[in-house]
Amino acid sequence: MNIKCLKTLEYDKILARLKDYCKTYIGKDKASILNPSFKKLQVENLLDYTKEATSLVIRKSGIPLSDIPDISLYIKNLESSSILSSLSFLNIARFLKISREVKEYFFASCDINLDDYFKLYDLFDNIYINKSIEDKIFSIILDENIIADDASVKLSSIRRQKKKLEQDIREKLNNFIHSSANSKYIMEPIITIRNDRYVVPIKEECKGLVKGFIHDISSSGSTVFIEPISTFELNNEISSLQVDEDIEIEKILRDLSNLLYPYTTHLKNNINILGDLDLIFAKASYSLDIDGILPQINDDKYINLVSARHPLISQDKVVPIDISIGKSYSTLVITGPNTGGKTVSLKTTGLLLLMAYSGLFIPVKENSSIYIFDNIFADIGDEQSIQENLSTFSSHISNIVEITKSVTPNSLILLDELRFWYRPY
Repeated sequence: MNIKCLKTLEYDKILARLKDYCKTYIGKDKASILNPSFKKLQVENLLDYTKEATSLVIRKSGIPLSDIPDISLYIKNLESSSILSSLSFLNIARFLKISREVKEYFFASCDINLDDYFKLYDLFDNIYINKSIEDKIFSIILDENIIADDASVKLSSIRRQKKKLEQDIREKLNNFIHSSANSKYIMEPIITIRNDRYVVPIKEECKGLVKGFIHDISSSGSTVFIEPISTFELNNEISSLQVDEDIEIEKILRDLSNLLYPYTTHLKNNINILGDLDLIFAKASYSLDIDGILPQINDDKYINLVSARHPLISQDKVVPIDISIGKSYSTLVITGPNTGGKTVSLKTTGLLLLMAYSGLFIPVKENSSIYIFDNIFADIGDEQSIQENLSTFSSHISNIVEITKSVTPNSLILLDELRFWYRPY
């Protein structure tokens, strides 16, 4: 089915609404490229998924999916033996947590019979979970900038030494600041850090009276930040330990990266499954909101839509229509005055079929039945434009010619404002 015909029937607007029901970027991406199927078995399969998801939504509320982080780049980095960042690990752990919660949503419930959900069962069952890795990451990485002290024995030791040195240096600098010999040089009695070194703020005019190294000058120029010579060695020791700490953190992140590498295939599989589930449950939620039902599918090439409603028209304004074709007649001509609903009837017929072919329930009454055509063709225009613009009319004629080239006995054709020009000789 060509894109122009889908747009004519406003199928793109249905996809836009469906995307709003998706909770993840994966589901939204899948909704954006969703195309109707014209194969009966595929349509039945899609509708079965929606049927099971609708039942679960009614019984247990929606699936516990939230906007999951995009871990695709992290997986590629793992596959190329790169070391991931702390933020990357946190996002992977969050992804694993959401995956686990989604699986538990289905299997941890005792109020449903899993045999009733044989389609969804395989999807949920194939979700990979690893609580051990999930917990390990969360225990090691506290946030994107903080690695836990007990992430390794060596890291814990380094940080204890750093803390002791920092206490020693602060004590020395406090003594320096409050000594009677130096207090007159101090701009403010505080200890601060410049270039990862502990320093004190000295009045600019006194900088030559304090032995030490200048690391910074205030924007006004009235204050210089000096590292007193008495704390130089302690600062050096802290700097050395900082290098050791950075090396150890890199080792910890490398070990975590190596730990995750064997599971990249599982992670990629989860991305796809969660996207599929998101889209399926979005279809279910949308179907419920438009009071859609699962239509019957017949093999006798007929359509019987009872109290069909156009899904893009507000329910308090839409006028339900009955549409039947294919049993006693294969051609239906709709006539009537302008604004009488002819075009809406055509669009309603085509759009509801496309929705069903995409696995969506449709807003009709029970006992409605549809046929799975091998294609749907539509040429729906505007009467005024045809009267006023010959090129528009020519375009319609071209569309109809193209339809006649592609149509089969199992196709549905929707033509609006069909006109014949007669030139007498």
